[in-house]
Amino acid sequence: MPTAPAPAFAPPARTAAARLAWLDALRGIGALAVVAEHVLPWFLPSLRPYWFNLGVYGILVFFLVSGYIIPASLERHGDVRAFWTGRAFRLYPLYLAVIVLVLAVSPWVPVREQVPRDGSAVAAHATMLLDVVNVGGVADTMWTLSYEMVFYLLVTALFLVRGHERSAPLSVAFAAAAVLIGLAVPGALVVGGWVAYASCALFAAGLACVVSGRLRTPAACLLALMGVLMLLFTSRVPWLGTAVLGVMFAGTALYRWERGTGRLWPVAVTAALVAVAPVWAIESGWWWVQPDVWITTIALAALTFGVAMALRGRRVPRVLTWLGVISYSLYLVHHPLLRYFVEITGDLRRAELAHQLTMAALALALILAVSALTYRFVERPMQELGRRL
Repeated sequence: MPTAPAPAFAPPARTAAARLAWLDALRGIGALAVVAEHVLPWFLPSLRPYWFNLGVYGILVFFLVSGYIIPASLERHGDVRAFWTGRAFRLYPLYLAVIVLVLAVSPWVPVREQVPRDGSAVAAHATMLLDVVNVGGVADTMWTLSYEMVFYLLVTALFLVRGHERSAPLSVAFAAAAVLIGLAVPGALVVGGWVAYASCALFAAGLACVVSGRLRTPAACLLALMGVLMLLFTSRVPWLGTAVLGVMFAGTALYRWERGTGRLWPVAVTAALVAVAPVWAIESGWWWVQPDVWITTIALAALTFGVAMALRGRRVPRVLTWLGVISYSLYLVHHPLLRYFVEITGDLRRAELAHQLTMAALALALILAVSALTYRFVERPMQELGRRL
């Protein structure tokens, strides 16, 4: 392995001990699927599949990967303070950079209408709890970070109260709750900007206790309770958020099963419950939650993760691991870049196919180039700083 820094557009050098290549490959696949979900409607609408949803497929793969690796990382290091320091330096620098970019360009391309024009947007973005406080993100893809953050809060509390090995019952419980909530809840039951302000204040105070060590366990439990209550009462689509947590804990249950400390049947039960969650849900009018599309999407995500897990001992193509390494950049920067690109090129949906293909290739090249640069100059330096701290 070379010791010099890798070029911005080449796969960064890394040791086998530093990363799990098959998980990187899954991240790369998930990121590409989400990018394709946004590229196709704007550039190649005739090629967009409707028998499953590319974006949801990619996001489910991401959630399974997070569920598999995040608790394992916390348990391996056994240090809550180090865990949150690492998460902060992993997520926030690029996240803040994208927010600054979108706001700087807003006189030309306005910020999305779903973002409130008041302080509640600032509070919601500060915690990343966007979707669970019913606030739109300045970048369309930021909504998934809400559920990542709730998962981190739950995992931290479970670790501190020594309940972290109960992943399988939790996955089934969240999946079953998604079904019940879908039957009974038409949407967010509690709304208003005050939810974002209150959650931001509690998040900041609670996390300060968790990181400092003062009242760490009570604070972690309070934050976890806050996350669950927001899933149930204030999130934009309560059944979907609860199902997402079921999927993430299913990823953790797979990790336990692989290590010989858990069983596999709860994962199958979770998958079945998540698959039927929107079938009778009150809030489920979108095309991608129709039973045939939704179930197919879930099956493909599960199959992708299962095949990758079965082949995890084999060598992974470097392009997939590279895409996995830059996947967070790829995920966050692509949607704003696509909006700016389309502002320049104009509506391409009725253009000739050759022109559409050319523009799509140029847009994808731009996204990959910018993602590689943001990884090299934003993500990686801040991750290294976080590790030193």
